[in-house]
Amino acid sequence: MTMTAPISETQTFTITEEIAVHASIEQTFASLVAQMGRLNETPDGTPLPMILETRPGGRWYRDLGGDNGHLWGFVQSIKKPALLEIWGPLFMSTAATSNLLYRLSETPDGTLIHFTHTLVGPFPEDHRPRLTSGWTALHARVRKAAEAAAK
Repeated sequence: MTMTAPISETQTFTITEEIAVHASIEQTFASLVAQMGRLNETPDGTPLPMILETRPGGRWYRDLGGDNGHLWGFVQSIKKPALLEIWGPLFMSTAATSNLLYRLSETPDGTLIHFTHTLVGPFPEDHRPRLTSGWTALHARVRKAAEAAAK
């Protein structure tokens, strides 16, 4: 008996961004954690508070109270204040999975964040533009908050 599986098309989508921040690496990392966590919001400014447990295996999730919520991912690796990697479904309702990688490095002017989001699996084509705008909005908030803390 021979069993075969249908060939499925695996889609991969990668977003990269470099964010220059005029603040220390410690201030920038703290801002990243806060903006991804309790201060998170949608690109239009609607509050979307999340919980980000900053330890290996820590969860990144939306707490709706009463043991209700949405799991977005797990901390795959963390080296404070230089690295944060999260793996999980994020906001996708399909079988796709994501990997977020934040690498922070010191520069003469402050900090440079190297961001990569790789999404693998089936996902709706209309999500692509929203992915980019969502990360861009988050990163602008991270930069603004870190620079304000540096003053």
